[in-house]
Amino acid sequence: MALTKEQIAQRIAKEVKDGYYVNLGIGIPTLVANFVRDDISVEFQSENGILGMGPFPYEGEEDPDLINAGKQTITALPGASFFDSAMSFGMIRGQHVDLTILGAMEVSQNGDIANWKIPGKMVKGMGGAMDLVASAENIIVAMMHTNREGESKLLKECSLPLTGVKCVKKIVTNLAVLEIIDGKFHLLERAPGVSVAEIQKATEGDLVAKGDIIEMEF
Repeated sequence: MALTKEQIAQRIAKEVKDGYYVNLGIGIPTLVANFVRDDISVEFQSENGILGMGPFPYEGEEDPDLINAGKQTITALPGASFFDSAMSFGMIRGQHVDLTILGAMEVSQNGDIANWKIPGKMVKGMGGAMDLVASAENIIVAMMHTNREGESKLLKECSLPLTGVKCVKKIVTNLAVLEIIDGKFHLLERAPGVSVAEIQKATEGDLVAKGDIIEMEF
């Protein structure tokens, strides 16, 4: 059974380690803060100028002045800091972020990512993605495995304008957890009830599946 967006975020939360500074991109990545273990200390950063984001607020407790980069209302943990974009991007460009979690429209087997523009459609701008992929050494992508037409989004080569080149290390989709090694998608885990054959069919790029591929656990 394919994962929900919340389950993708829940699986990615397992990759977050104690003491990490983590940037959460727009979309599915923003959900990750809801699933991090209570026994570890993690600082979530948003490029609009906050370090110390907490989970989304409960209904009725939203503060319209407290938002993330995607303009969603958020909470701030005790000790959170607020600053301008110059300071925020100084953190990113200075490589002070341990893990970057981004959404994507396409990812290639070479680790290229396209997540900012579809030709012919209006966009507000590239946001902070260009800086994040250029500076981050540890990038995990949260995405759907296929588009609405059922076409693969894990490709041999991206067809959309690139955000970054050879920068993605790991991908968590609604079907699988994959790692990019030597220009190929390596299957690490599969969603509960989803077969390797189904993942292979949904992946246009070269897929390596060695041995018994375990199911994700939540």
